[in-house]
Amino acid sequence: MTSYSAPRRRGLAFAAALACCAALPLQAQPAAWPSKPVKLVVGYAAGGATDLIARLVAVKLGEQLGQPLLVDNRTGANSNVGAEYVARAPADGYTLYVYTIANTINASLYGRLGYDPVKDFEPVGLIAKIPNILVVNPSLPVKSVADYVRFAKESKEGITFASSGSGSSIHLSGEMFKMQARLNMLHVPYRGSAPAVTDLLGGQVQSMFDNTPSALPHVQGGRLRAIAITSAKRSPLLPDVPTLAESGYPGFDVQSWFGLAAPAGTPRPVIDRLNAALGKVLAAPEVRQRLQDLAATPEPGTPEQMRSFAAAEIKRWREVVKESGAKAE
Repeated sequence: MTSYSAPRRRGLAFAAALACCAALPLQAQPAAWPSKPVKLVVGYAAGGATDLIARLVAVKLGEQLGQPLLVDNRTGANSNVGAEYVARAPADGYTLYVYTIANTINASLYGRLGYDPVKDFEPVGLIAKIPNILVVNPSLPVKSVADYVRFAKESKEGITFASSGSGSSIHLSGEMFKMQARLNMLHVPYRGSAPAVTDLLGGQVQSMFDNTPSALPHVQGGRLRAIAITSAKRSPLLPDVPTLAESGYPGFDVQSWFGLAAPAGTPRPVIDRLNAALGKVLAAPEVRQRLQDLAATPEPGTPEQMRSFAAAEIKRWREVVKESGAKAE
């Protein structure tokens, strides 16, 4: 019988262990992400601006990642239903969320949320921004911001402005302007932008700070008059419409915005790959053109930039919500 020394026995055991590791099947190793379809949750119904942008990005991101992104519309409570669903999802990169301006407004609009808008999400990057337009019924003797302010001050009842709902960016754009201009403006909330625009067209309300994609066809058709745009720069779709900043309210810059986020704790390599893929998508000429058609401006950037931006938005809207007294419906 052959006798082995202790060191030799340990060497043989180590070699045997290496051989066993080498013999392990490849599928036992962690799979590269993504190895299956990814769910992209949208907090609003199909057909709106958030959904349209999400579907455009989903298709192109899927091409970049080699796996389809499946849009999942989970509506309710001004996008809180979808946000809470994603906040509680596994942090494995297979559930993503279209994080919007609404989530930063909801942080102060709702007394209690089922998720934390900051701690429960890992930002990937901003997608795009869309300005609002101050529009009036053409029967109103108002053709400029100065006219609008004069009319509101001279009218005993002030001036009415419609919105798609209390706490929406459409509502709070008006509240921010009301604060800066110190006007008597009466907010008239509706359940969605469509019925608000219908009453504006019919003359039941006098004005509205509507999202550009919703208002644009009516402005172009002469059914509504555009007074000013809420972004810092003019829109190429309405080059003759001045900004509120140009019209005597410097620094006024309110836009609806959309970003991509994942549940907190999602591995950084997944976030980095998503961000790189999103950057390539937003640089594609066909995507930029489609976003422009929606009056949206691409906003590529880093996860850190989105995190800082969202934190600043939460602070800004907290002040407006408090001053306006806005409450969740």
